[in-house]
Amino acid sequence: MTSNPVLRTQDLTMQFGGVVALNNLNMEIYPGEIVALIGPNGAGKTTAFNAITGVYDPTNGRVELHDEVIQEAFPKGKMKRLYAGENLGKYSRTLTLTPDRITKKGVARTFQNIRLFKNLTVFENVLIAHHTNMKAGLLRAAFRMNRAEEKEMREQSWKLLEMVGLSDVGLEIADNLPYGKQRHLEIARALATEPQLLLLDEPAAGMNPQETQELSEFIREIKELFSLTILVIEHHMNLVMDISDRIYVLDFGKLIAVGTPAEIQADPAVIAAYLGVEE
Repeated sequence: MTSNPVLRTQDLTMQFGGVVALNNLNMEIYPGEIVALIGPNGAGKTTAFNAITGVYDPTNGRVELHDEVIQEAFPKGKMKRLYAGENLGKYSRTLTLTPDRITKKGVARTFQNIRLFKNLTVFENVLIAHHTNMKAGLLRAAFRMNRAEEKEMREQSWKLLEMVGLSDVGLEIADNLPYGKQRHLEIARALATEPQLLLLDEPAAGMNPQETQELSEFIREIKELFSLTILVIEHHMNLVMDISDRIYVLDFGKLIAVGTPAEIQADPAVIAAYLGVEE
């Protein structure tokens, strides 16, 4: 790769008590890529997402976005004595941004369990997300002194719904949508924050084969429409192999393989992690 990575994790480690859930994850994602992070249940995939997006403060290691450090930590206090990961002593400062600040830097994510505002309309769900980029302060908004900006956000919300094929259900209550459309809406809401990097946590969970195929096409379309770089966690291997440029594989918190879909499918360590090996 000739360009600098959009996202880089260095020695990223998360330990809970005596359990090392993520151990020394080194990963680079470059502009315009769709990269998958896969592994068996409990491998540390969602833990990695949470450490990258500020839901968790890492125990050790660093996360960089466009070469800017957004997360960095090292074991301290009791954790220093308990620490069972790698690279103890390599890092010496603490910098942990909150999820909202990371969102403002251009990172958006979805969750394994859909988290829509279910009693609001499709349009309102997207409009709320647009407010993360509002320039007017709380006082101006309270006194309705930001009407021009509010009008622009409403127009942007409708335009986004048109781009992702949801404008025809814009006034419907989100909870009334079919399951597949709810997934699309959750992604659209993430897009409303104007990300450069989009993290999708098991977007095909609970989908039937037809919905999964539609999701594959949807992910490829939004990548091109919005010039996105995408990192996806997914158990549905057909979707992973269909959309991914590269794949990282975790097992018990450790990175065991990196490669193209074809390389990953043929990797003995990956096959063993998913299928087991005979004694």
